Amino acid sequence: MSSDFETYELDFGTLTADITNKIGRIPKLAGEEKTQLVLNVDKQLEEVRELLEQMDLEVREIPIQSRGMYSSRLKSYKQEMEKLEKDFKRSRIAYSDEVRNELLGDDASSSESQRAHLLDNTERLERSSRRLEAGYQIAVETEQVGQEILTNLHSDREKIQRSRDRLRETDANLGKSSRILTSMLRRDTSWTLRCSSLRLC
Repeated sequence: MSSDFETYELDFGTLTADITNKIGRIPKLAGEEKTQLVLNVDKQLEEVRELLEQMDLEVREIPIQSRGMYSSRLKSYKQEMEKLEKDFKRSRIAYSDEVRNELLGDDASSSESQRAHLLDNTERLERSSRRLEAGYQIAVETEQVGQEILTNLHSDREKIQRSRDRLRETDANLGKSSRILTSMLRRDTSWTLRCSSLRLC
């Protein structure tokens, strides 16, 4: 299994290096040429996502004693993928000075600033969405833990109630036994006294 993971790692390294190179070229292009390169990078990013999914499956099949190392490597690859996607977003709205001036003239700087602002807002919304999802998951898990605690408390209460019932039953039996013993002692004492009286007579 680990050999398959390492094969995926090599493919990941080759693909991401090519994508990084192309992302750096995108701002220098315009028109159809830029569109084609953007589509090409988008397709390659999809291939990288599929590779990461395969690597994730492989990690789950690796024996638990060796899994930690591979999990750490996979985590770093996912972080690298996130960075690539952010760089790709920026590259699609970015232009080199030469291309920007050619396309937009004096309005280039203002347009670039607006695009950057829009991208920043989009990423902020995405981060907020992820935080909300994480908060919801925590709330669900907390509710489950609370339900388990309530179930355990209910079970403990029933056990305590049964123990009290047994204790009351034991007390009742002890009281009954005490009365029987007292009665026996009285009869024995009475019998002894009678015998003593008869002897004296």
